[in-house]
Amino acid sequence: MARILMPLPDRDFDVTEVAVPWSLYREAGHDVVLATEDGRTPAADPRLLTGVLFGKLGARPDAIACYRALEADPAFASPRRWAELEPDGFDALHLAGGHAPGMRQYLGSEVVQGKVLAFWRTGRPVAAICHGVLVLARTIDPATGRSVLSGRQTTCLPKYMERSAYLLTFWRLGRYYRTYPAYVEDEVRAALASPDDFARGPKVYSARGTRDDDGPAFVVEDGAYVSARWPGDSYLLARRLLARLVAPAAQAPAAR
Repeated sequence: MARILMPLPDRDFDVTEVAVPWSLYREAGHDVVLATEDGRTPAADPRLLTGVLFGKLGARPDAIACYRALEADPAFASPRRWAELEPDGFDALHLAGGHAPGMRQYLGSEVVQGKVLAFWRTGRPVAAICHGVLVLARTIDPATGRSVLSGRQTTCLPKYMERSAYLLTFWRLGRYYRTYPAYVEDEVRAALASPDDFARGPKVYSARGTRDDDGPAFVVEDGAYVSARWPGDSYLLARRLLARLVAPAAQAPAAR
């Protein structure tokens, strides 16, 4: 059994990007350790549970079912504290995303970045999805003065997705879909050593990967690191991280 660390903000994380991987990791027999800043019980972005706009744009029923199971887990009510984490005690790290304002607590945390840097140096598997890739982009290795993503291949929330969601909902929800002034893709690209290290993936707006079909999903794999774009990639991302727990990262598929 592996121990997989999943740091979270107190509120507003993405339902699918947390609950679906959590469900797959638990089904595989692994222990998922949740952590928040002060050990408070976290909560997902409520709009994703009821529908962002006129009941649409929210999490799919399967992801909501996974979230309800997560809520019922006793470990969910009593997460660890970020500052108390010992990265050497974990076998893998999962960095989830979300776009609502509460995510800034986690995405901009120097405490989280410090723990991520220590874990990254172990060479053990790391999965990041959507805004979660920002945590890595903002984690600076003092030895190089650069982001830990410098020299690595990655994806993240594509600009066209973030812009489209913002333009579609601004009239009703304001900047709900714009977590920061800069687009996620622009900030991640700025952290990379080469423009060629970023992969946007095929354009997609609604088709999502599922438990039984990875066709619409996309991930980028670089050794022990695997990244994904949005909730629709969550099943595939989780499966690729699980593969790294049973086989050397160098034997993992090069990319999808």
